[in-house]
Amino acid sequence: MPEAALPGTPSRPALSSTPRSTLTRYRDRAATDPAALYEVLDAGLICHIGVTLHGTPVVLPTVYGRRGDTLYLHGSTGAGNLRAALTGEISLAVTLVDAIVYARAAMHFSMNYRSAVVHGRPVEVTDPEQRLDALRAIVEHSAPGAWDTVRAPDKKELAATLVLAIDLAEASVKMRTGDPSDDPADLDRDTWAGLLPVRQVFGPPAPARDLGDGIDIPAHVLDRVHRR
Repeated sequence: MPEAALPGTPSRPALSSTPRSTLTRYRDRAATDPAALYEVLDAGLICHIGVTLHGTPVVLPTVYGRRGDTLYLHGSTGAGNLRAALTGEISLAVTLVDAIVYARAAMHFSMNYRSAVVHGRPVEVTDPEQRLDALRAIVEHSAPGAWDTVRAPDKKELAATLVLAIDLAEASVKMRTGDPSDDPADLDRDTWAGLLPVRQVFGPPAPARDLGDGIDIPAHVLDRVHRR
C-alpha cells in the first residue's frame, strides 16, 4: 500500500483542471492557486466526505488535518465508511460562509463563501511515524498547540485507529464576494439590500466537571478565544 506524502512535500504551482475539478458555472469564481485551497482547508473545522457504502452514496462529516499537499482523515478500524473510502474514489468538501447576501429579488439572494472540493482515492497510512504525524496534524488542526500537552496515543489506541491520506492533486476552489447581483429593473425598489457578515467565534472555555483544582486554562486555548 503506498504511503502518504511526507510533510514538507513541495506545493504545486496550480490546481489541477480535470473534468470533475473544473467549474462549469461561474467559472470566474474559480481560484487556481494552491494557496487558496490551503487557506480554505486550514480555516475549516470539518469536511464532508462522499463515499459509496453498500452501493449507496453516503455523505459524512469528519475532522481532518493537512500536511503540505496531503489531507489526513482518521476513525475506528471498524468504521464501514472509512473502509469503503479505501475501495474507490471519494470526494470531500469544506465550505466557509462569509456573508449572507440580501437582494431586492428572491431569486438573487445568495451567500459569499469560499469552498473547496477534493477528489481522489485515499490510501491507508501504515508507517508508524507517518501515522503519528498524521494524527498530530488532525489534532492540531482543530486544537492548535494541544498535541504537546496531552498523552500521546498508546499501542491499543493506535491499533484501533485507521488513518487515511488523500493527495490534494485534484481539487477545485470556488469563491463568491461582493454585493448582490440585482437586476437593473429592481434597483429602484424600496427594499434593503446588502451583506450580513458571518464569522466563527469561540466562546469562554468551560472546564470539565472532573477537572482537578489548580489547573489553569492553557495559553493555546486562550489564544483561540482572543483571536479575531
